[in-house]
Amino acid sequence: MNQNTLDEGRKEAIHGFDIPGIFRECNVCGNGHINDTYMMTFEQNGVFQRYSLQHMNRGVFADPEALMENVLHVTEYLKEQIQEQGGDPQRETLDFVRTKTGKPYFVDSYGEYWRSYHFIEDVHALEELSSPQDFYESAIAFGHFQKMLADFPADSLHETIAGFHDTKARFVAFQKATEEDVCKRAENVQQEIQFVLDRYDIACVLGDLLSKGKLPLRVTHNDTKSNNVLIDDATGKGLCVIDLDTVMPGLAVNDFGDSIRFGASTAAEDEKDLTKVSCDLELYDIYAKGFIEGCNGILTNTEIECLPLGAKVMTYECGMRFLTDYLSGDTYFKTDYPTHNLDRARTQFKLVADMEKKWEQMQKIVRKYLK
Repeated sequence: MNQNTLDEGRKEAIHGFDIPGIFRECNVCGNGHINDTYMMTFEQNGVFQRYSLQHMNRGVFADPEALMENVLHVTEYLKEQIQEQGGDPQRETLDFVRTKTGKPYFVDSYGEYWRSYHFIEDVHALEELSSPQDFYESAIAFGHFQKMLADFPADSLHETIAGFHDTKARFVAFQKATEEDVCKRAENVQQEIQFVLDRYDIACVLGDLLSKGKLPLRVTHNDTKSNNVLIDDATGKGLCVIDLDTVMPGLAVNDFGDSIRFGASTAAEDEKDLTKVSCDLELYDIYAKGFIEGCNGILTNTEIECLPLGAKVMTYECGMRFLTDYLSGDTYFKTDYPTHNLDRARTQFKLVADMEKKWEQMQKIVRKYLK
């Protein structure tokens, strides 16, 4: 979609939603990699009210109507839970605005999909973890998200991205990319390719446990980075989990694992100096404590025991995806230079190797929290 079309579609969308008052301005907002996000301001009787406006990326989400059906079912359910617990449903989950025709999304004349929701004031996102306490608060928030949705029928949700955390299927895609080698890059990354192949068991372990009924299917967020938690400015506590596009059936241990992969690493995701890359066990422990506390008893002992597996599997899977994209010509992840995806893959593999060295310690840490 070119910029002119996007701009014209945005103008239509601004006036397509049923928002009271006079439209004042609309500016680019946020730094998301998938959807284009804007901040709209409307004025009514001298009072200014802000709303988020998002253009939904159909290149990633092929069925935006199914996606919005998921998000609305989950947020409406959360509102009921929050209200029962005496909370504020307009601040503690996303509150979507309907269009003038009553729909939860607006389709512009170019066929592009837009959505809007009330902007939550007096909060901030954890774009960077400045302290272990930040990591702990995000853990509690994501654990509480699991707790709130424990009785929601996970199998009633659409799979917005098919096989998103099907690690075995990701392995098959990796093999295909290696064999096809469309960019003739495989010859120079044989060490990384072998690292993936040597750990095929990691690709299978969680899927096998799910198929055997040893791990329950739950409603999962699937993008549990700390910046998807809004922190209340006044209390410093996690208030609202956002970016619900990938909410779908999954495993709680994967949500935990993705947070560890990203938040407990001692280096940036694309760090070139691999001596700087390791899994910080103090942060790992802090997050495990917060996540389990937030879940407040819903996790089974098997799930708790599998939390280290979640961390290793998600890190392995992400590294494999980066390497697959590198071999395929960098068609999925945005890159800033030719070997960007390769550098990302190497950091993930270094993390996996470090977790393997610390495996007994990682298991010992979570066992402290068994019921």
